Amino acid sequence: MLRLYVVFLIGSLVFGCSDLGLSLWEDSESDQANMPSERWYSKQQVQDGSTIFEENCSDCHGPQAGGKAANWKQKLEDGSFPPPPLDGSAHAWHHSRSVLLGVINDGGFAYGGKMPAFKDVLKKEEKLAAIAYFQDFWDDETYHQWEVMGGAR
Repeated sequence: MLRLYVVFLIGSLVFGCSDLGLSLWEDSESDQANMPSERWYSKQQVQDGSTIFEENCSDCHGPQAGGKAANWKQKLEDGSFPPPPLDGSAHAWHHSRSVLLGVINDGGFAYGGKMPAFKDVLKKEEKLAAIAYFQDFWDDETYHQWEVMGGAR
């Protein structure tokens, strides 16, 4: 058993340090790190989402989803949190699409905010278009991390 372990260890070191082993490792890492993810939404959804966001969300979440509060993590005087930016600079990318839809449907009270519920205000397609709009501001790295965390669920 010890001989098998030694042979495996030596083989791993030789292969891992060889040009072939190194190039396979580098290629797989760089491909994943540099490969932009294909987004789940269409350009049309982003265009539609721009109007929907402007009419329903921008008063609180700011133009182009950039937020309005200087510090969205600091509670307001009434104890609630201000609306966060949704452009990838805050925490929206930590939440799956289903959670984002849930917040849009039910509002932000469960999360310490004052966002109203849009369950009966917007159709599901409109909610998805609003999400597509603000996700379109996310850089590829942020979007990729969202995917890795199971974002498309």
